[in-house]
Amino acid sequence: MIARVPPTHSVFRAIALISLAMMLGACSRGSDEGETVERQAVPAKSSERPAIESLPGVELDALPAGTREIYLRTVHDLLSPCNEPISLARCVSDGSSCRLCPAAARYLARMAAKGFGEDELRALYLNRYGEETKVELPVEGAPIKGALMAPVTIVEFSDFQCPSCRHAAPLLDQAVRALDGKVRLVFKNFPLSHHPFSEKAARAALAAERQGKFWEYHDLIFENQHRLDDLAFEAFARQLKLDLDRFKADFESSEIRERVSRDRSDGIAAGVGGTPAVFVNGREYLGSLDDLIRYLEEELDA
Repeated sequence: MIARVPPTHSVFRAIALISLAMMLGACSRGSDEGETVERQAVPAKSSERPAIESLPGVELDALPAGTREIYLRTVHDLLSPCNEPISLARCVSDGSSCRLCPAAARYLARMAAKGFGEDELRALYLNRYGEETKVELPVEGAPIKGALMAPVTIVEFSDFQCPSCRHAAPLLDQAVRALDGKVRLVFKNFPLSHHPFSEKAARAALAAERQGKFWEYHDLIFENQHRLDDLAFEAFARQLKLDLDRFKADFESSEIRERVSRDRSDGIAAGVGGTPAVFVNGREYLGSLDDLIRYLEEELDA
């Protein structure tokens, strides 16, 4: 069962959805569900000059003066990710036993260098380290690429007719290969109703999985995304030399239909508003997929 994200998560998703859409041009389910995103007030920020001006292990020299000030004020105001009654800045400065503090401070410095403002830095931090922004995503029975017992799990909600999902596929594969044995990728279907063949494509890929060819079929769909039709799915099965009778029976089976529906329900429960939606160790990844490997390395270092 998925732990639902409390309403307070919407303040973080407001910035996240805007940033992700700008970077990836993500396919949205807003037209399906009428979903809207409301911006909420961010807590007032301290106007006092931070007492801590540098942090061990965090490179700040390259930050412009204004950006550095924003960064220091942010880490001074945020609490430690280990539920200690001290600021993130103090946690790093004092050498606390919390291993997350140095990683979190470096992550925010990297985001500040990209030009994110104070509100965005707070949102990104709370999304990655806050207690209320982690979800439990069921992955049992889902297609997996990479080491089954890897310490880092990526869960992707994808639509086979979404152009951004096609763009994401090789980047996710690259991340799994680059961190071989340390990262696994779990694929979950999230077909959007305004894409006429996405639900059928999802069923076809799961039917191919029954014959051990999910990822090969997955790649074929994305390679031919621009020319999907009702005849394409059987043609792909032939190309992969699948048992066609078995493939067609599985494609039409109630079990496969239920799996697709369950994946989509899992995504909605986790707050997915469009595709691709990527979660790393239960937290939605809000950055560019070009930066994903760096993000995963930070997870492994923490």
